[in-house]
Formats: sequence, structure tokens, C-alpha cells
Amino acid sequence: MGTSLDIKIKRANKVYHAGEMLSGLVVISSKDSVQHQGVSLTMEGTVNLQLSAKSVGVFEAFYNSVKYTLRCDMRRSLLAKDLSKTCEFIVHSAPQKGKLTPSPVDFTITPETLQNVKERASLPKFFIRGHLNSTNCAITQPLTGELVVEHSEAAVQSVELQLVRVETCGCAEGYARDATEIQNIQIADGDICRGLSVPLHMVFPRLFTCPTLETTNFKVGEDLVPWVVPPTFKAGLLPPPLNTSRNSLEDTPRGMSPRVQI
Repeated sequence: MGTSLDIKIKRANKVYHAGEMLSGLVVISSKDSVQHQGVSLTMEGTVNLQLSAKSVGVFEAFYNSVKYTLRCDMRRSLLAKDLSKTCEFIVHSAPQKGKLTPSPVDFTITPETLQNVKERASLPKFFIRGHLNSTNCAITQPLTGELVVEHSEAAVQSVELQLVRVETCGCAEGYARDATEIQNIQIADGDICRGLSVPLHMVFPRLFTCPTLETTNFKVGEDLVPWVVPPTFKAGLLPPPLNTSRNSLEDTPRGMSPRVQI
């Protein structure tokens, strides 16, 4: 076994905030004595802008990647190869003062609400209603709600929740919009009972979700699309966009109970 180099951060989730001390160990493992010309530790913060494969009009949509990494280097003699090890960690911006106000929303899915459907008359009749407890979401807390299939002529195969990141950028000439699926979870399987309340519960993925950001020429945010999958097509609706933040939600006012019951 040769010489190996490793970085161990004390905080298991590797999440830090501005002003906090990042501490840990650099572990050098070797059965024999190790000769070197110095061990260095550096921290790098990088932002990579890359063109995506999608094209929207005359604009190319882009996605960005922000990374923070620790890099440890061990310099050795010419006869031995230098060793290097990197370790990525996460930096969260501090929550803003105050709490988000819950903004519940109801939605329905019917043949009339579907978009991009050519032969609407040939679709089986169905009526699906749902409720989101809030479109103001703290990304450290799950998104919750409920969905009820009141009526469907076709059997239901699956009920899914799709989380989509939407990036919009533009200038005086126009805007480019790029939507990317970042998570899809199944919340029900099979032909569920009509009139049964199905709880909606989605945990935001830490590495692919960010607080909603909106400037004059750029916006990034998340949308939630509930899908009900009969055998021959997918029925989905786009509710109002989510407003994600690192702030926590206000407590449910006394006298009001959550809509989701398990």
C-alpha cells in the first residue's frame, strides 16, 4: 500500500455559513516513513458558466455551478509523485430576518386545463383537485399538500410530483427560458380510490435547489408539477411558481389545522 492523502471535515453534513470556522483533519496514511517538501491547504470558490444543449430562439440558455472546495497538496521529490486531494463543502447564505407567510393555493386538473393537447375531445373524462399548504416555501422544510382524484373514466397508474428549476435571462431583445427537471417522486401507485385524500410530501434536494432569485434581467426559481398518469397519457397542471427561501414558515395560526391528514 502506498501513501494516501485524505481530508476529513468535522461537520458531517459539510454545510457552513459565512463567518463560521471550518475545521477538520488532513490524514496521511502510509506503512513506511514519508518524505515530503511541504503540505499545503487551500480553499477555492468557483463559478462555472456553461452553455446548455438547449436553444431558445436566438438565445442560448445557460446554467451555472457554484462550488467551494478544499484542496490539500503534498509536494514530494522528483522520484515520487505529488499527492493531491479535494473535498467539496457547502456554503449557505444566512436567512433573512422575519418569517415567510404561508400562501395556500388550490388547483384542479381536468381535460380543459391541460396544455398542448391536440385531440382534447378524445381524452377520457376526469376531475382531480389538489391543495398546496403554501407556495412560499422554506427549502429546509418539506413542501406539503394533498391531491384527490374525484372522478376518472380511465384507471390511474401513478401519481407523481415533478420539481422543475426555471431559469430566465434576457435583455432588451427578449428573454430565454430554460426549464430543467431536478426531481420526480411517486406519491401513489395504482388505481387509487376515488375521493381519497393523498398526502403530498416533497423534500427539496439540497444540492439542486436554491432560494428564488429575481433581478432585472435574470430570474431563477422552482415550479411544482403534479402528474396523474392514466394508461394512455399524462395529466398535469402547472400551479403558481414556488417562492423558495431559507427563511422558515410562520406557524399555522391557532384554530387552523393542516390540510394533510395521515
